[in-house]
Amino acid sequence: MSSISKAMLPYLSTLYRAVTQTRLEAYNRGLLSVTKLAAPVISIGNLTTGGTGKTPLVEWVCRTLARKQRRVCVLTRGYGRRNPRSRVVVSDGATVLTNAAEAGDEPFLLAQNLKGLAAVISDPNRIAAGRWAIDKLGAEVFVLDDGFQHLALERDLNVLTIDATNPWGGGKLLPAGSLREPRSGLSRADCVVVTRADQSDDLVSVQEEIQRLMGSRPVVTSEMTVKAFSRMNPEPQEEPFFLPQPAAAFCAVGNPESFFELLRRAGIDPVFTRTFPDHHQYTQTDIDSLIKKSREIGAQSIITTAKDVVRLQPSKFEFPCYVMHIEISIRDEQRIIQMVDAAADA
Repeated sequence: MSSISKAMLPYLSTLYRAVTQTRLEAYNRGLLSVTKLAAPVISIGNLTTGGTGKTPLVEWVCRTLARKQRRVCVLTRGYGRRNPRSRVVVSDGATVLTNAAEAGDEPFLLAQNLKGLAAVISDPNRIAAGRWAIDKLGAEVFVLDDGFQHLALERDLNVLTIDATNPWGGGKLLPAGSLREPRSGLSRADCVVVTRADQSDDLVSVQEEIQRLMGSRPVVTSEMTVKAFSRMNPEPQEEPFFLPQPAAAFCAVGNPESFFELLRRAGIDPVFTRTFPDHHQYTQTDIDSLIKKSREIGAQSIITTAKDVVRLQPSKFEFPCYVMHIEISIRDEQRIIQMVDAAADA
């Protein structure tokens, strides 16, 4: 970025703040309408761009709802997909109906992980998508993915995720920082789930600041845990499962250091790591470069995330590649379960 472009960032952030506050005020005064669907809506969102651990929480909420035999549907914009203005039914709740390029990587991953538990629809018009899902799929409760700033849709529970390792996006609004809106936005949240709490060096002060802004509303902490490793390009495996080391690692996620730290905590210290921009669409050149570097450095395998693997072609990855699967572990989870159940029954 040129020095002129950098100098412009504070002014652009000021303009972004003005637009954001004007929009919020328009909703507060009723100048912009809010639509209520004929089924409860639970929103999961964040204050910043990039990875906050939101997707694992969306999956957790869906599983919580499905335990009581509710027909659950995830409504998502489907960032990074081929035709962002179209509606794509990623899953009808029983069958995954499309691919990652059409659905977006995160919706496709959710559809795979929630097969038999929740439908998933990618559509920028989440109101229209919700009405369609009620009519065609019999949806009984919606989970609105990345919905905190989607103010046009009324929700029965507003859950905000905050990454303990980078809670305030550098303290600046877009584009100078990664804050989508000022911290005062916490006033709209019914509860906050602090993610990656175990990876923060300053968790106490982060919690204190959030609780100060939230008042008496719940603030709970969570962490990401490694659920399993699997091989992306399967071949006959010895039992028990064996992951060859030394290993290399790569990813294209919002918080790459969290991925590498989880590997280290699982006893895998990568001999080299490589990051790509979030939602990066891998090319064969990328894959060939990763394999070449892995071989040169003496790695016996390479590891990536479940989100990344949906954008790779296993048949063209001619090197042992393994996938790390994670899940969210929420402390005091009963408090959130009670709020989710109450919203679903609203």
